[in-house]
Amino acid sequence: MAKKQRDQEIKLKTPDEIAKMRVAGKLAADVLEMIGEHVKPGVTTDELNRLCHDYIVNVQEAIPAPLGYGDPPFPKSICTSVNHVVCHGIPGDKKLKEGDAINIDVTVIKDGYHGDTSKMFHVGKPSIAAKRLSDITQQCMYLGILEVRPGATFGAIGKAIQKHAHSNRFTVVEEFCGHGIGSVFHEAPQILHYYSKDSDKLIMQEGMIFTIEPMINQGKRDLKILPDKWTAVTKDHKLSAQWEHTILVTNDGFEILTLRAEEAGWRSTL
Repeated sequence: MAKKQRDQEIKLKTPDEIAKMRVAGKLAADVLEMIGEHVKPGVTTDELNRLCHDYIVNVQEAIPAPLGYGDPPFPKSICTSVNHVVCHGIPGDKKLKEGDAINIDVTVIKDGYHGDTSKMFHVGKPSIAAKRLSDITQQCMYLGILEVRPGATFGAIGKAIQKHAHSNRFTVVEEFCGHGIGSVFHEAPQILHYYSKDSDKLIMQEGMIFTIEPMINQGKRDLKILPDKWTAVTKDHKLSAQWEHTILVTNDGFEILTLRAEEAGWRSTL
């Protein structure tokens, strides 16, 4: 989400709401597992959008949250951000080619609750640079997640992500952030992916649910928004990568509500 000042109260989810969020999170993860085999040279991002839309609506009997969201209304059911696109790429007739890197961002609504997640895919064999950026960005997300527990500050998430990105000579996008999520797509709190003293004033509590979704750039962190008012791209046209999960604060730590089967051993990647 775009970083804005919000004075909303942070909502603690009830056990019933948490149960619904688990279902929505699992469905969002399933979409990313389904679409992987279709990400190959020659496919258009619009075709990937069609496949995801049909799967969400017809198989999952859920709603694709991005479709018609915002102002101007987002015109598609998923976001497809290719190479130097930072986030919110709109699916279209562009064909993917060998070596492309693409982030697919999925949010589903089931029984009124949202599940939000994204993953980097490589088209054919990735370049060394694209693979490294993707891997480090995923590690940044995991390191941020490991900071989640009752009593911790939200500043700890940004600090962990920023430290890992900078130590690998990458930059952190600051114009977009993670967010609270539930029956509302974007709610308080904002989850910054860089350190801010203001974030240390916010304390995590059991029952909070929010996304951690760092956007990490190969070059400078600067970006610009295209005339469609959605697509964000790096100013220097160097690569950008993003990974995202929806996280629940539990009584003793965290639960990743959008975890995919392929991530069972994710701690060993750090």
